[in-house]
Amino acid sequence: MMKRFFAAMLISSLAFGTAIATEIKEKSEVDQKVDALLSKMTLDEKIGQLNQYTSRWEMTGPAPKGQSEQELLDMIKSGKVGSMLNVTGAEATRNAQQLAVENSRLGIPMIFGYDVVHGYKTMFPIPLATAASWEPAAAELSASVAAKETAASGVHWTFAPMVDIARDARWGRIMEGAGEDPYLGSVMAAAQVRGFQGASLADENTIAACAKHFAAYGFAEAGRDYNTVEITENTLRNVVLPPFKACADAGVASFMNSFNEIGGVLATANNHLLRDILKGEWNFDGFVVSDWNSIGEIVDHGVAPNKKEAAYLAMKAGSDMDMEGNCYVSQLKELVEEGRIDEALIDDAVRRILKIKFELGLFDDPYRYSNPEKEKTLLNAEHLQAAREVAKKSIVLLKNENQLLPLKKSGQRIAVIGDMADDKDSPLGSWRAQAVTGSAVSLLEGMKNTAADPAIIQFEQGPVFVSNEADFTHHLEFNETDLSGIDEAVALAKQVDVVVMALGENCFQSGEGRSQTDITLKGVQQQLLEAVYAANPNVVVVLMNGRPLVINWMAEHVPAILETWHLGSEAGNAIADVLFGDYNPSGKLPVSFPRAVGQCPIYYNHKSTGRPFDTGLVFWSHYTDESNEPLYPFGYGLSYTTFAYSDLKLSSSEFGLDEEITVSVKVENTGNYAGEEVVQLYIRDLFGSITRPVKELKGFEKISLAPGESKVVEFELSANDLAFYTAEGKWQAEPGDFLLWVGTHSQEGLEAAFSLK
Repeated sequence: MMKRFFAAMLISSLAFGTAIATEIKEKSEVDQKVDALLSKMTLDEKIGQLNQYTSRWEMTGPAPKGQSEQELLDMIKSGKVGSMLNVTGAEATRNAQQLAVENSRLGIPMIFGYDVVHGYKTMFPIPLATAASWEPAAAELSASVAAKETAASGVHWTFAPMVDIARDARWGRIMEGAGEDPYLGSVMAAAQVRGFQGASLADENTIAACAKHFAAYGFAEAGRDYNTVEITENTLRNVVLPPFKACADAGVASFMNSFNEIGGVLATANNHLLRDILKGEWNFDGFVVSDWNSIGEIVDHGVAPNKKEAAYLAMKAGSDMDMEGNCYVSQLKELVEEGRIDEALIDDAVRRILKIKFELGLFDDPYRYSNPEKEKTLLNAEHLQAAREVAKKSIVLLKNENQLLPLKKSGQRIAVIGDMADDKDSPLGSWRAQAVTGSAVSLLEGMKNTAADPAIIQFEQGPVFVSNEADFTHHLEFNETDLSGIDEAVALAKQVDVVVMALGENCFQSGEGRSQTDITLKGVQQQLLEAVYAANPNVVVVLMNGRPLVINWMAEHVPAILETWHLGSEAGNAIADVLFGDYNPSGKLPVSFPRAVGQCPIYYNHKSTGRPFDTGLVFWSHYTDESNEPLYPFGYGLSYTTFAYSDLKLSSSEFGLDEEITVSVKVENTGNYAGEEVVQLYIRDLFGSITRPVKELKGFEKISLAPGESKVVEFELSANDLAFYTAEGKWQAEPGDFLLWVGTHSQEGLEAAFSLK
């Protein structure tokens, strides 16, 4: 129910900027300060603000000696670097800032950026996992704690949230976003912006956020990172852009370009995206940063013959800051002097960047974030407890036959099997910022911490999963041949009542540059699973992964499956909370699980076709060797209890463009455990000026019910909730007939019909 979402956005807008209502004078003062400073700047100094470079040397060490390091040092001192990334820590950021402030003519401070995706030192679940909580408050909490730790380490700006809609499990960066749905993605995106930026950037516990990647990066062909994108304006407007618009409405400080092209036009040089939509229609007043060298890569794409032309195209299109491209600093002055670039475009870009620096308070105190005392508060007990709470909410129960779960804390012999069970590193996930390697609570540790008698738990590693340890920059090599350890695992399985198996992905199988054509269990994990299951069928699989996996054999045979993703610092404790029933799982999938990689991309809100149904012949839209349906659909997730839906009611069967209706449903806990249920509302626009999805999420509410308790959940629907980008190129609702479902996931629910007049 989009209306409720927009109401929440309105509240959050008031939070940002009661700011705007009560500090109009201050805002106007910021603008005046920016204009005053801009009037003093030379063209070289202006262009300097548009450049961002990564650290070339250890900022807490001696002065650099290499040529490239010395060149960067001189640029910083002369005011030709507006921002740096990958400078972290209170001492290092202070030292770097001093180079700019105490040596350049105008003393303009740099803004320090860093990839803080799901935590700084304290790791929260990867964003895809947090989206599985279906709790915006969880996403906001994760970002808020990350902001506190990041700000305490001298960093002002994160390159997050990533709000790319992703429908293809092959794409490695699916772990970094909220999945396949634009509504859920919008809600989670806005929550993260609120968490990072709080009510004001002037608060020393907040940092500037960056909505990325603008736009359609998640639609890379074949799920291959950095690949080309071919989508229509319809898909762009109705699917890709809503989460970005939610970020803009939430007051996000910056946007980041995406690497891809859209229909032959590069996102980094896309006037339609940056000038027409972002800075025009949406009136965005923050700044746009390129992705790493995406301006320089305009040459590699074959659109510009050299850096000069690349700089020309990017600046004309509306890219304000050049990350590691070295294009603006070397080429823009000449382009201005030649009259090809109007200096007013430079001024606009500089003004946007300076505005954020003023709002962060960097001109009042360039070192206000570089506080060694505050830096000592990282990874504290409060932050770890928050990480554990979010992690519990992110776990999805996919299967639980014969009520194998929850486990008993005593009187039950439990085998824990799998190389990942005592892995203290993979749970930290990809994009782990400054997390301490090997600092996560492992599954084995968490279970022993939670069991009444740790002696009931026995462990066998089984075969080694990754045969060659690798860091962030390398690909993993999997053990494909060595079955050592299977015999021992089987022997232990025969001696116990239940087996808990840790299977899935090493954290570096997903993330940037980690696209895969095979999304089944890697290495000898499948052989281990089948051997253990044959010895003892009472198996609980704990899946640890950063993307949907193809797990058909597991889903058919194994009685219990928990999807736990990569849950961060407190992973093992959170998983144990669920395994032993201290927390009843409430997560729902934010992305569909395919039956075969050949189904990818697969997503619930697909279009109908002219031949959508089985005609009894081969001539309809289907595969001859696999179902059209996912293994587990969007919105799916079980509980240790059961819920019954009844009494779906609409306050009216029709309403006008300026009216609304109320949708109500009764939900009852019919099981034996207290539990939480995500009540989901979907609609279908039966006839439109363009083809419409077979279902669209329009609202959800998470409720908690005791056994036997029931609650009536209400949603409000207005024309705004039914609006889309129409054939006329307008965002509006079209009168007509609609279907509506309320239920527990995208493929199940009570049905009703209504009309918009």
